[in-house]
Amino acid sequence: MKQRKENPYKDVLTQLIVDIFEKSKNAPLNYKQVAAKLNLTDADSKVAIADILTDESKSGKFLQVERGKFKLRQLNVYITGKVDMTADGSAYVVPDDEFETDIYIAPRKLRQALHNDIVKVHVYERKKGRKREGEVVEIVQRAKTDFTGTIDISKSYAFFLADDRKMIHDIFIPLDNLNGAKNGEKVVVSITEWPKNAKNPIGTVKDILGKKGENNTEMNAILADFGFPLSFPKEVEDEANAIPDKIPAEEISKRRDFRDILTFTIDPFDAKDFDDAISFQQLDNGNYEIGVHIADVSHYVTPDSLLDKEAYERGTSVYLVDRVIPMLPERLSNGVCSLRPNEDKLCFSAVFEMDNKANVLDQWFGRTIINSDRRFTYEEAQDVLENREGDHVEALLKLNELAYILRERKFKNGAISFESEEVKFHLDENGKPLGVYTKVRKDAHKLIEDFMLLANRKVAEYIGKQGRGKNKLTFVYRFHDTPNPETLTTFSQFASRFGHKLSIKTDKETAKSLNALMTKIEGSKEQNLLTSLAVRSMAKAIYTTKSTSHYGLAFDYYTHFTSPIRRYPDVMVHRLLQFYLDGGQKINAEHYEKMAEHSSQMEKKAAEAERASIKYKQAEFLQEQIGVEYTGIVSGVTEWGMYVEIEQNKCEGMVRLRDITDDFYTLDEKNYAIIGQRKKKKYQLGDEVQIKVKKVDLEKRQIDFTLLS
Repeated sequence: MKQRKENPYKDVLTQLIVDIFEKSKNAPLNYKQVAAKLNLTDADSKVAIADILTDESKSGKFLQVERGKFKLRQLNVYITGKVDMTADGSAYVVPDDEFETDIYIAPRKLRQALHNDIVKVHVYERKKGRKREGEVVEIVQRAKTDFTGTIDISKSYAFFLADDRKMIHDIFIPLDNLNGAKNGEKVVVSITEWPKNAKNPIGTVKDILGKKGENNTEMNAILADFGFPLSFPKEVEDEANAIPDKIPAEEISKRRDFRDILTFTIDPFDAKDFDDAISFQQLDNGNYEIGVHIADVSHYVTPDSLLDKEAYERGTSVYLVDRVIPMLPERLSNGVCSLRPNEDKLCFSAVFEMDNKANVLDQWFGRTIINSDRRFTYEEAQDVLENREGDHVEALLKLNELAYILRERKFKNGAISFESEEVKFHLDENGKPLGVYTKVRKDAHKLIEDFMLLANRKVAEYIGKQGRGKNKLTFVYRFHDTPNPETLTTFSQFASRFGHKLSIKTDKETAKSLNALMTKIEGSKEQNLLTSLAVRSMAKAIYTTKSTSHYGLAFDYYTHFTSPIRRYPDVMVHRLLQFYLDGGQKINAEHYEKMAEHSSQMEKKAAEAERASIKYKQAEFLQEQIGVEYTGIVSGVTEWGMYVEIEQNKCEGMVRLRDITDDFYTLDEKNYAIIGQRKKKKYQLGDEVQIKVKKVDLEKRQIDFTLLS
């Protein structure tokens, strides 16, 4: 009898087979199905799989449920994922593995896990027709331990109630841990311990934010809630203050000198951190030399310094409605690094020789010194462009002409234009909103944007095209993936309700079609709704070392080089670019990938904080408008109500289903609508409705409307 040859890779193959059964939710499989899922097509592998299934069924690992079909005897799956809390105190864990479905966790099975925590979950074997359930067995990483909210002090103890609605536990505060907080004040509390069988965690007051409802208190509460520090540590400020104003002659001698070439900045009227400037001169050959000069933050902020560590942790400046929380101390952001007019400033520059058709004929990257001749606001630069007269009119007109060509070329190549309306507020001296308006982007804004895009693209190309495979140079790119076809189809179906047809067969057709749509809806009542839904149907841009392209801009290579005062990835890009210009070769990609991931996370948090501040100011503005009637657009539907955006001021609130009394309404998720069960009246996304401001809850940043018949 022929002896069966022992497979030297049996243990590895057995584990791979187990993984297949776990991923298949332990559905019965035969050896051919397992082989197919492992992409193994040779006869020897199939025999090895059949042998393992037979042997391991004898040992008890597998169970033969019918002839030739097996399943794991005991499915004991542990999955790691992120907690997503629900309003009733239960949660879903979203697995790290995108191919896994979400796992339901009952409240008593959460084991002290909180919203957004990374946890390890034991998944129960699913009963037929039931959703996957499990219980938390380990908290791998807390999302946060600091919360903002209100302190409630009694005679012998205190409790803290978090603003975050997904923080479902009050925090017990011993009186010794109040640190001077008074009853009813808004504070930041840190969880210090959570005894094993205790219902509530124990905490200590970390910061006192002030009286509820005051502008400063509420803005600081938003920052603290998203994990942004309210001030710089003293040692970081000291390090910044020790940087001298005077630039040494030795440093100037190492740099290309642009001080005698026309240079200017164009920024918002209230800007203080000028991190980019443009120089312009016509060359003897009739071409133009255009320099994009960026504040040389990396000269002042050196790796592993206190300034560098603080900037990395913050990741970005945060722009709330009434303030900027800078990534760098003011000494740098508004002083030493800011490209203020008539001052010598150190820059990192991308300099292009361009012809009349905006073709780049030559380029140069390196460190420079500039002296800006003029600080334009966007409005001042726009006046020069429109009236064709004023300071540096010839340079501005030529730059605008070239920018138009760059823009047209970009869209021709498949870039997508999303011109959403940006909400701004007229505030009084106490930060109270007196009015709401939308910001309009004109040629002066777009001129600057197009030359910044050019610099970002050319820097990324310069590095990205130098190596392939193992020789690829490590670099930080701004990557934007192609949209998910399913999401895009859903958006296309929705746009068709407004009479807009989209062609989404190819990426290029999609881009062309979306641009046509954006042009068509400009100024229409549905512009904001359709633009925001279109943006949501796109993938989110991230920082990464792994991919180089940007779908939305139709660039094969793209990075962020132009804003190192307010974005940490730009600082990394400056350092890496200089390293390669100096002849550097290999550098640790994994280290930079982790830094890029952190930067993406902080950027997301900053955007959420900005949105929260806008929501607060919208609520504060409408607090004075109780009973006022408006025309609005249905901007969202849920099982408990519909969101309506006021056409006039873009403030968004909710009409709750329980408040619509002419019928019993339910959600029709597929058709983005709520429908009356008796009369079949329908309110659909994009419908125009009349509403009245009913109630405003400033603390929760919630606005309630009444629907007018």
